[in-house]
Amino acid sequence: MKIGFAQLDTTVGDLKGNSAKILRAYERLAEAGAELVLTPELAITGYPPQDLVFKSRFVPETLEILQQLHARIGKAALLVGFVDRNEGRGKPFHNSAALLELGKPIRKTHKSLLPTYDVFDEDRYFQPASQVEPYEVGGKKVGITICEDIWTEHYLPRPLYDVEPVRSLIDQGAEIIVNLSASPFSLHKPAIRREMVGALARAYKCCIFYCNAVGGNDQLVFDGNSIAVNSSGELIAQLPGFREEEAIIDTETKSTTEFRENALPEDLFAALSLGVSDYLRKCNFKSAVLGLSGGIDSAVVAVIAADALGAENVVGVSMPSPYSSQGSIEDARALARNLGIKYLQIPITETFAILKGQLHDVFAGMAEDTTEENIQSRLRAVTLMALSNKFGHLLLTTGNKSELAVGYCTIYGDMAGGLAAISDVPKTMVYDLARWINRKHEIIPRSTIEKPPSAELKPNQKDQDTLPSYEVLDEILRLYVEENLSARDIITHGFDEKTVRWVQRRVDLNEYKREQAPPGLKVTTRAFGVGRRMPIAQKYVD
Repeated sequence: MKIGFAQLDTTVGDLKGNSAKILRAYERLAEAGAELVLTPELAITGYPPQDLVFKSRFVPETLEILQQLHARIGKAALLVGFVDRNEGRGKPFHNSAALLELGKPIRKTHKSLLPTYDVFDEDRYFQPASQVEPYEVGGKKVGITICEDIWTEHYLPRPLYDVEPVRSLIDQGAEIIVNLSASPFSLHKPAIRREMVGALARAYKCCIFYCNAVGGNDQLVFDGNSIAVNSSGELIAQLPGFREEEAIIDTETKSTTEFRENALPEDLFAALSLGVSDYLRKCNFKSAVLGLSGGIDSAVVAVIAADALGAENVVGVSMPSPYSSQGSIEDARALARNLGIKYLQIPITETFAILKGQLHDVFAGMAEDTTEENIQSRLRAVTLMALSNKFGHLLLTTGNKSELAVGYCTIYGDMAGGLAAISDVPKTMVYDLARWINRKHEIIPRSTIEKPPSAELKPNQKDQDTLPSYEVLDEILRLYVEENLSARDIITHGFDEKTVRWVQRRVDLNEYKREQAPPGLKVTTRAFGVGRRMPIAQKYVD
């Protein structure tokens, strides 16, 4: 059987737009000889639709779109993801796939395994399938699965499910397993998927065709990297990552291929660029503005923005204060010149002095401290938001995961914005990205990478005056935030107890800041935001 992959970038809630995109891909693939065309999970609605499903017309309109697609089906069959009603007891909807064929009634498969961990909350909306069965398509018995249905116990956070949809389908005679997926990207995940799908194919001696979504939807980035494996688990096809693609793969092909795995910084940059591009496009923004401090974080974000949006659609703003070094000002200007983005210099020295003057009597007798540091950051936020309002730019924040974790950032200051592009990228990884960006020639000034990081909010300030070294901090944060280890367990890894306790307390105390941060693009196994839910008012210390 010739199976067509429509690796699509859909927009949540754009039912008509998604339907038109699906139909165009279907018609191209059918004309090229596909007998069955696959789309990603919930392709009609976009993934994840979240509480849109509760809107009174959302699911009925989805089902109308499904009927309209069915009416356009030709010789090739189409397997499309959608939200269906649950007519029985339980949750109101199903996460479903519809098999559309010419002259035949629609046949539906419901998702069996509903993830409710990390960024997933499907049990809030969907009722799992009570049973599954393969369908005959083009003379072959095809077992239809949806995303989590093929994730085996070894690759899940823990044993979660009592049913095995793939085993059931194979037991009923399925000859081919297909999977409609919306599997979000995180570092190393494409290779993990390939390993898992190959192992499953070998275990059941059955080929598997896995069609994944691509594109950014809010905090999630989907990387595509759809694959097909033969009954020996060997890779017979891999679609590109981070872009839409169509391909036709024959189940009988004898040729195999090697899995393409990019260097970590390359995949990370591609994910962040796609996330920024899609977030602006899907939110109807055409341009972005960001502050350029001359530091490494804003430099990396500027490069990502220029790649995602085009240099002509990015505005970088240097806002020197009395404590900004001439070197940082020059680095910001050089970066903008290298990228070809618009560059503005709007000093805050005068407004900072005026505001301090207004507060002089109130603060009489008190030494300057973080209050005055934060005033500078907030004046910059006011400046950037004024540009955003006046010119319609989206403000990109430039804080990294390490700073956000321990609260080394200013609420209503450098945290203000519409999208936090690198808020899930640890500082050490920001440096890796910068070096990768400069792999061919200097884009980010060398001095930006080599100088000690500093917020430059007071004289002679350095990050390491306040923070542990980023190498130590990032590993403690990985263990505490991503691995959920207690402070006592982290200390057994050889870290200084005082440092670990300081990091733990700073992470816990700053939950209130992160609750008010803009959405950030998820690229690690556990990001701050939708996948990590911690109380703000709490007193537990482990």
